[in-house]
Amino acid sequence: MEPQILIKIANTQMPFGKYKGIDLINIPEEYFLWFQNKGFPPGELGELMAMTMVIKIENLSHLIKPLKR
Repeated sequence: MEPQILIKIANTQMPFGKYKGIDLINIPEEYFLWFQNKGFPPGELGELMAMTMVIKIENLSHLIKPLKR
């Protein structure tokens, strides 16, 4: 993964739903697993959500949190 993508994951907020306004990296893994089954939104947000899910599954969130602005 490119560093710029990791920075986006650390600083992008969920624009809708139950976790609206929460940084992607702070959203529970289960939410992303639900989206994986239903389908991630199209475009960059969906890609960031899918990558965030992998980071959470691999227990690497601690590497992203220091990148928050």
